[in-house]
Amino acid sequence: MINSKTQLMGLIGHPVEHSISANMHNAIYKALNLNYAYLNFDVKTDDLKKAIDGAKTLNVLGYNVTIPHKINVMKYLDEIDFMAKMIGAVNTIHFKEYQNDKTKTLCTKAIGYNTDGIGAVEAITEEINLKNKKVVVLGAGGASRAIAFQIAISGINELVILNRTDEKAKILSNECENKLTQLNKSNQSNKSNQSNKSNQLHTQNNSKIKEKIDFNENMIFKYGNLLNIEEELKNADVLINTTSVGLYPNINDKPLAIADMMHSDLVVNDIVYNPIDTGLLKEAKIAGAKTIPGTKMLIYQGAVSFNIWTGHDAPIDVMEKAVYKSRSQLKH
Repeated sequence: MINSKTQLMGLIGHPVEHSISANMHNAIYKALNLNYAYLNFDVKTDDLKKAIDGAKTLNVLGYNVTIPHKINVMKYLDEIDFMAKMIGAVNTIHFKEYQNDKTKTLCTKAIGYNTDGIGAVEAITEEINLKNKKVVVLGAGGASRAIAFQIAISGINELVILNRTDEKAKILSNECENKLTQLNKSNQSNKSNQSNKSNQLHTQNNSKIKEKIDFNENMIFKYGNLLNIEEELKNADVLINTTSVGLYPNINDKPLAIADMMHSDLVVNDIVYNPIDTGLLKEAKIAGAKTIPGTKMLIYQGAVSFNIWTGHDAPIDVMEKAVYKSRSQLKH
């Protein structure tokens, strides 16, 4: 029951009526008997700063952020987690109370995170250990950016980014390589006087995202256009589609990869979750490959956001049931 002590979370974007995030998060609160509520807020670009300032005033605990605000919102935040800085986008905000040392009063600061990439990696590692694997990513937009950075620090051996235009793929690939190589060198330098000199990095800036980061110093970074898909998939372990190809209502669009290009040892993840069974995943099943629907990334990124806000682990099974119960909404 909502009362004066109910803690509020929500999604900000424009539009947001298509989102099932509220159904998913409210199912968590009900299952764990938490006095929280999650709402979708349609926030236009001109009102973005007001939405952040208003959340501080109203003691909102957290926001998820969707298009078109993931980049623009960063300038209104007080702190940004280091991975979100590297990715250049925020999808989760935690409004955290702290005591001002000068005034001795309670204040609120807005801290930005990016859980999109973590959500994708968590979904994929349900099916395959990423250590020393080759990953092919289709697309070089915002979603690709979050996933590319995160999967590149998950122990893989080779990352191939393919896009309709080579230039965008090149820019993202080079940025991943340069930023992560520099981060690795910096961490190695900081650890030079420690007994453990492995290349296991850790998140910085007191991040609530505490997992180890495994960057392979000998990792291969490649890029190209979509004409290279068939060749790159021959020895690939994982294929991730981050493009909107096959997204409702264009469900009959030809997938970027078809069954003849795939093999049975391949794991195929399509981040499109409307429809759940996309054309790409249907082709993967024909090839005998393992498939991961976009709902999995949605669930895991939401679980990480929930943990950032509350410190609790989210019940994945409850979230899955809520998402699949909302399938009728995914078709509109």
